[in-house]
Amino acid sequence: MLKHESNNGVEILEFDNVSKLNILIAQSLKEEVAQYLTKANTKLILNLKGVEYVDSSGFGALLSILRNAKNNDSQFKICNISSDVMELVKLLQLHNVFDICADIDKCFESFE
Repeated sequence: MLKHESNNGVEILEFDNVSKLNILIAQSLKEEVAQYLTKANTKLILNLKGVEYVDSSGFGALLSILRNAKNNDSQFKICNISSDVMELVKLLQLHNVFDICADIDKCFESFE
């Protein structure tokens, strides 16, 4: 479901042929991402390129990943959010919760 790449100590995850982040894949997303957050101080980017729809289970999975990252002193950033999904993010006031960047390059620039 996810493609993985490491670049200068940053873990980059990108969906592989997934356009909907919904109840059907939310649990597997949490489990798959959790394996990259086993070490403290991990820098993780989730690239949402191609994802056009996120339901409440999807947002729940993203919040769970964020909580897992914070509990592990890791950094979690999201990028390439479609305009439709971004509208939902703002409606749910999650743009103040997640660290959202326009693209992968902006994520790299924003890491401490």
